[in-house]
Formats: sequence, C-alpha cells, structure tokens
Amino acid sequence: MGLFFTALLTLFSPLRIVLTKRAPSLTSLIRWSLFLIPLICFSVPAIAQTLSLDMGGTAGAEGTSTSGRIIQLVALLTVLSLAPGILVMVTSFTRIVVVLSFLRSALGLQQTPPNQVMISLALFLTFFIMAPTFQTAWENGIEPLMNESISEKAAMDASIAPFRTFMLAHTRDKDLQLFMDMGHYKNEEIKPEETPLVALIPAFMISELKRAFEIGFLIFLPFLIIDMVVASILMAMGMMMLPPVVISLPFKIIFFVLIDGWNMLASSLVQSYGPLATP
Repeated sequence: MGLFFTALLTLFSPLRIVLTKRAPSLTSLIRWSLFLIPLICFSVPAIAQTLSLDMGGTAGAEGTSTSGRIIQLVALLTVLSLAPGILVMVTSFTRIVVVLSFLRSALGLQQTPPNQVMISLALFLTFFIMAPTFQTAWENGIEPLMNESISEKAAMDASIAPFRTFMLAHTRDKDLQLFMDMGHYKNEEIKPEETPLVALIPAFMISELKRAFEIGFLIFLPFLIIDMVVASILMAMGMMMLPPVVISLPFKIIFFVLIDGWNMLASSLVQSYGPLATP
C-alpha cells in the first residue's frame, strides 16, 4: 500500500512542475515515465484487495441472521425516507399548515411570511402538540427495543398505539365509517385500538382538512369586511381605477398586529386539540 501512495506522489510531481511554470523537457518526461511504470505495476497487488462487511451473526447462530440484518437495514432506510410523509399523515401538521396558508391568503400577502418560515412554524407547533404522543411512543416502544427487552414487532405495535389513539380522538365518525365501509371492515368486530391504519389515516386527514377549512373561513371574514369597506369608500370617492387591495393591505396588517393575531392563532390551533398531557 505504501508503494501505491509513493506512486501517487510521484505522479503529481510533474503537475507541480507545470504549476510552478517550469516547463519540463522531453528527456525529463521520458525519465519520469520509466520511473513510474515499475511503481504502478508493483502497487497493483496492494490495490486489488477485497472488502468484507460483517453484518453480525450467521444463519445458524443465535440471534439475528445476516438476512435479517439486511431486512432491518432496508426497513430502517424506508422509514427514514418516508418520515416527512408520515409526519404529515398522522400528526397535526396538516391542519396547522393549511390554516397558515389561509391566513396568508386572507391578508393578501403573496410571499410574506416566506414558505420556509410558515413550514418551520407549523413543524414546531406540531412538535408542541404531539409531544405527549411522541413521549409515550418512545417510552413504550422505542426505548424498550433499544434495551432489547421487547421484539421488533412488539415495539412497532407499542409505538403506533399512541398515534392511533390521537387520530381516533380527532377523526369524525362519519369519515372513519366511510373508509371502513369502502374497505369492507365490520365495525362491530373491531375494537378501537385495533382500527386498521389503512382506513384510519385517510379518515383522519380529511377530518383535519375539514376543520382547517372551517378555521380558514373564520379567518377570512374580518379581512373580507375590511376589503369591502375600503372598496365602498373608494367607490364613493370616485376612485374606481385605484385597486382596493393596495389601500386595504396596510389596514389588514395593522389590524392583525393590534389584535395580536399570531398569539391568538397559535393558541387557538393548540387548544383545538384539547388540553395537552402534563409532562
């Protein structure tokens, strides 16, 4: 291996000469070539080495086999790649981000606050609301799995249970019944803690969208009144060519600031999920 690095250093010597603006002669190039060829040939055995990866355990030994380790690794990578989608599907993120989008549209602002700020605020409000659920999932599922006190299947069931409880508490019966009927599930034979996720998750999402649109309608009303008042005043003054949005925008912004709109909106969104569990 040392010969290989020596060959690399020797290979870069002509480049150093060129960079220092010392043009090599033909005799020097021939001399360097005759010197490099043996070094590269003798360094080939050092390069041609195999790389082995120990996955831990064998098929006949106790513990997890190599195939099992590979399956676990693939499952972990799959979960990590789907983490953003899972966050949107089974948490309060959907309602919060839709309401914030309605707020920006009601104010008449196109890119203020920017999307990155809106998404960040929605994420942190989601973490605040979902903190008890995350804590329960960690204590009941992930932490025992890391301590090797329960199996992977038991850990998955214990981790999903708090999210299932959260979604059931904020899903309309009508929406859940819709997907249960389309999936041909019999409600009388299924306990709430055994509700299939394939029916619960879409029912939870459309319930969240319905509530988000209801909140968005209430947010739009005061700003719509301001737009109508400004438009009526401009019409009465004969200023029909002046867009009412240009005049009403500063009034809507100052109105939202005076009522402490961000505080009211954040508190309303958090309280819409009920009282949070005390740590």
